[in-house]
Amino acid sequence: MATRTTHDIVIIGGGAAGLATASSLLARRPELDIAVVEPAEHHYYQPGWTMVGAGVFDAETTRRPMASVMPKGVRWIRQAAASFQPEDRQITLSDGATVGYRILVVACGLRLAWEKIEGLEDTLGRNGVTSNYRYDLAPYTWDLVQRLRQGRALFSQPPMPIKCAGAPQKAMYLSCDAWRDRGVLGDIEVEFHNAGAALFGVKEYVPALMDYVETYGIHLNLQSNLKAVDGPARLATFETENGETARPFDMLHVVPPQVAPAFVADSPLAADSGFVDVDKFTLQHVAYPDVFAVGDAGSMPNAKTAAAARKQAPIVAVNALAVLDGGAPVARYDGYGSCPLTVERGKIVLAEFGYDGKLLPSFPRWLIDSTRPSRLAWLLKSEALPWIYWNGMLKGHEWLAKPALKNAA
Repeated sequence: MATRTTHDIVIIGGGAAGLATASSLLARRPELDIAVVEPAEHHYYQPGWTMVGAGVFDAETTRRPMASVMPKGVRWIRQAAASFQPEDRQITLSDGATVGYRILVVACGLRLAWEKIEGLEDTLGRNGVTSNYRYDLAPYTWDLVQRLRQGRALFSQPPMPIKCAGAPQKAMYLSCDAWRDRGVLGDIEVEFHNAGAALFGVKEYVPALMDYVETYGIHLNLQSNLKAVDGPARLATFETENGETARPFDMLHVVPPQVAPAFVADSPLAADSGFVDVDKFTLQHVAYPDVFAVGDAGSMPNAKTAAAARKQAPIVAVNALAVLDGGAPVARYDGYGSCPLTVERGKIVLAEFGYDGKLLPSFPRWLIDSTRPSRLAWLLKSEALPWIYWNGMLKGHEWLAKPALKNAA
C-alpha cells in the first residue's frame, strides 16, 4: 500500500501560476517544505503561441524542460492529481498514493474541451483547421496564412471563460496583416464568429479594435458559436440567434470551449462553474481556509491570462503564509489581467483591466495609451515579456506585482 507524505504546502500544477507561486513562497521563506504535483516533462510559455501562429516566434522558443524551470528547493512529484480530500487535508495521486498538506494551492489551469465541437478533433491540424491554443498547431496556423491567397478564412471564439479573451482576435488581426502585406487580403473573405455579444468585454478597447475590423474588411458575427466542423467538406456550422448556419472555409482558426479539469469539477472544492470556489479578493477557498487557487483554476471572475497569474501568485504566497502562521489573509487581488491585443505586426493595444472592467494601466498614458495601438506595447510583448516570464515571474521576482498588504502585523 502506498505511503502518505505530508508537506507544508502542496501546489497542484507546474504551469505559470503554480511555479510563480512556489517561487514567491520560497523568496519569502526559503526553508518551506513545498511539493509541486505536475506530470508534464515540458513547460510552455503559452502567450507566445499567438506569435508563433504569426511567424514571429519559433515554437521551440516557447518550450523548456520542466526540470529547468522547477524552483530549486521544492519536491517535484511527477504525477497527476486524481482527487481531493480536503476534510483530511490530503490529495490522491493518479497511482493511488496520498499526499498531505498544511496548505493546498490549486494551480492546475483549465482544460481545452475540443470534444465539445462536433467533428473538430478528427480534423485538427489538417483540412485547413488550426488553433494557436496548442503548441503543435500554432506553426500550422502560420503555414496556412502563408499559403492562402484567396477564399474564406473563419476565426471563432467560444463562450467565456477562456484563456486570454483577446487571443482569438489576435490570430485574426495578425493573419489579416500578413495577407495585406502580400497584397492578397482583398481576395480573402474574413469572418469573425464570436459567441459573445460584444467584440471585447471592456468597452474602452472596442473603438480601436473596430478600426482594425473595418480596415481589414472583417465580417463581424456576434452571438455566433461554432458547434461542428466537417474538415473534409471544409464546412463549419455555427449556432446563432436565428438558428444554425453553415459556412464553407479555406482556413478555420478554432478556439475550443474551456472548462475546469474533471478532478477539480467533481471535487468538494468546486463552485457551480466547476472551478475552485474561492473568494475573489483573497483567493482563499470559501469553505476550506487552508486551500487557495491561483491562475486559471480559480473561480475568480477575472480575465484568465498569464498576467493575471503574475499578480495573483505573490498574493497567494502572502496569504498562504499568513494562514500557515495561524492568521488570516492580508493581501487582496483587484482582478488585474492584461491582454496585449496584437492588431498588426508592430502594434498592440495593451488592454489592462481589473474587476468590473476598471482600467488598470501599468504605464502612464503619455508613455503607452492602453486604448490605442502602440509600437512600444509591441516591443513589450515581443521582447520584454518573454524575458520577464522566464527570468522574473517563474523565479519569484515580483516586478510590478508586489502585493499591497492590509492589516499586516
